[in-house]
Amino acid sequence: MTLDLQQLTDEMNRFVNAKGWYADESPLPQTPRNIATSIAIEAAEILEHFQFRDTPTNPAELAGELADVALYLLQLAYLMDIDLEQAILEKLRINYARTWDAPANTLE
Repeated sequence: MTLDLQQLTDEMNRFVNAKGWYADESPLPQTPRNIATSIAIEAAEILEHFQFRDTPTNPAELAGELADVALYLLQLAYLMDIDLEQAILEKLRINYARTWDAPANTLE
């Protein structure tokens, strides 16, 4: 099954609603700040898969962490009323015009 960003966002919202996390009395308030924090935490969990190695030992677990980040990202865009698809396309347009310097070798 292939879903676009809006369909994925809808699925994520169905899940959050099913868990009751959008309710005012939720013990896990789904505020933009809390979701942004969750993105950072999940991104750090991605890094754990590469700690002291170049490839992850468990690609399936890495896939789960990537999915966590993506779901939180979709949720934050939803909460902030950001059209993520348009934001991505605009950022790509900007990046095509940018140039990046190669990182300096700090060991010299």
